Amino acid sequence: MAQRGQDRRVEGTEEQRNSRLSDMAQRGQERKAEESEEQRNSRLAVMAQRGQRRRAEETEEQRNSRLAVMAQCGQERRA
Repeated sequence: MAQRGQDRRVEGTEEQRNSRLSDMAQRGQERKAEESEEQRNSRLAVMAQRGQRRRAEETEEQRNSRLAVMAQCGQERRA
């Protein structure tokens, strides 16, 4: 059953896809607006933990690539 929903999403037009993504973003914003400070802090702590874990597991090449992208973005902001 999940596969059929997945197939339907793949077959949809770009307009349908954009509408679906917009709806998802709206629901996420509403959920965040309703959360308590404790829930927000918990969500942010989980996000930070995931980032730390991902960085701890990355290879030297991945790290260099990530840092190069960060440097490029910084240069573009200053330009």
